[in-house]
Amino acid sequence: EHGTTREQPLARFAIEKPLLAGLPDVPPVLAVWCEVKVHTDGHVVYRKALYSVPFTLVGKQLWLKATDTVVQVFHRHELVATHPRLRTPGDRHTVRDHQPPEAQAWLEHDPQWCLARAKDIGPACHALVLAMFNDKVLVNLRGAQGVVRLREKVGDQRLEAACERALVFASPRYRTVKTILDKGLDSQPTAAPAPTSADTYLNGGRFGRDLHSLLIH
Repeated sequence: EHGTTREQPLARFAIEKPLLAGLPDVPPVLAVWCEVKVHTDGHVVYRKALYSVPFTLVGKQLWLKATDTVVQVFHRHELVATHPRLRTPGDRHTVRDHQPPEAQAWLEHDPQWCLARAKDIGPACHALVLAMFNDKVLVNLRGAQGVVRLREKVGDQRLEAACERALVFASPRYRTVKTILDKGLDSQPTAAPAPTSADTYLNGGRFGRDLHSLLIH
């Protein structure tokens, strides 16, 4: 006799056996549900990782379903986004079609596009963009796009000269190049010849000077 049921186990099992159901062929998927808000950049956050949703949903409250391998996002019971599950805090998974048109155009001008345009402009511009990407590619992508687009305003010759000056002073930044052009300093001789090797620029430049001296000489 069982200490809890006060019945013989075999007798109790004979009653319960017809009520037992078989296990499913496919094991159930364990999932966590939570409500999330779409940030202004078109992403939701789950466990410190970011996942994109259609940009039209910015500001909306959505439901997120997370399994061990997949993250799905729902709006009014409709699936609007599916992503692989990310594990590292700060990681981001962005679907290009989720972004607004202007953001999609920005994403199309990727680092390789910037490097190709910079190479067309000249070796100094190419080396400057290489130096920018050697630092932080994603952070500096917008700046690199800005550098190569300056050709539309000032032409390749002035832009190349400005890039050369920025490199001589070890300041491969969009703001530096634009300031040089705005002040007309691209036509001024530099205090020392610009290095010709892209490797030199990537290592910080042989002629490093502070930004103040760059803008007054």
